[in-house]
Amino acid sequence: MMRALRFSRFGGPDVLHVTDLPDPVARHHCEAVIAVKSASVNPSDLKNVAGRMEGTSLPRTPGRDFSGVVVDGPPDWVNAEVWGTGGDVGFSRDGSHAEFLAIPATALARKPERLSFEEASVVGVNFVVGWLGTVEAARLTAWESLAVFGVSGGVGGAVAQIGRALGARVIGVDRVRPADDTPAASAIDAFVPLGGDPPDVGAQIKRLTTGKGADVVYDAVGGVTTPAALASLAHRGRLVVISSVGTRTAEIDLIDFYHNETQILGCDSRRLDVTQSGARLNLLRPFFDQGRFRPLPITGRYGLENGRDAYAALANGTRGRVVMCP
Repeated sequence: MMRALRFSRFGGPDVLHVTDLPDPVARHHCEAVIAVKSASVNPSDLKNVAGRMEGTSLPRTPGRDFSGVVVDGPPDWVNAEVWGTGGDVGFSRDGSHAEFLAIPATALARKPERLSFEEASVVGVNFVVGWLGTVEAARLTAWESLAVFGVSGGVGGAVAQIGRALGARVIGVDRVRPADDTPAASAIDAFVPLGGDPPDVGAQIKRLTTGKGADVVYDAVGGVTTPAALASLAHRGRLVVISSVGTRTAEIDLIDFYHNETQILGCDSRRLDVTQSGARLNLLRPFFDQGRFRPLPITGRYGLENGRDAYAALANGTRGRVVMCP
């Protein structure tokens, strides 16, 4: 029997409890069982437990991101150190906040040797959705300008690093400047404080881009920041939206919209299952092995027995990444 964090009804962190469940078993070598060494707690995990995410069946073990060692499955994978994430993990299939996790063998992705298990476990959601928006949706290229709204957060810090690796000029936008020792701080070329009127934020970004505006705006906040994000775009600029804070709606001047030939691109990492996400992690791994990407800072470590505390820390606004080590 293994220990797992579990919830059978939606609510706050207090609905979580540790229970014993049968150890998962790999079936016909089409599945793999991973001994979870570390699993991060993401905002979407917190929303999932609260009942604010679609497609969750109960009872359920939450947790999207993970790293660990394969203990059962295809022979050539046994004892391999792996990492992963997925829009189905913790929602329609049991997640990573447990001692063991079963996933399809096709989802296996080798962990970067350069990263510890803890560091590898905080990469998944943030970097996969960052890659999805910058590389696959917006098709950001070298010499373009990228404005990252929410640059001090998890996704924003990942996007800033991806933009820098692609050769773009990166402008960070947030209420708080990234701390000097964070990966985001070293990835941005300029910073614009968020908090003034949307036209003012847009004007500052245009001043930093010789009046042109940003070729790509990656809005990791959304909703309350949408007017400022739109005001920051260059002609034929692409706006990437992954979230909505404060409001689900945004007012758009359609004449300005079509005159500017703006593109708005929605990206949802929940649409990528654990196998599709593993394919993206395989693309990201060389950047970590080469030291070009750095994992986001870890500020909280918990055991499964303190799982409620881990979720409560996130709910209370803890900055940095929170991990559980079963």
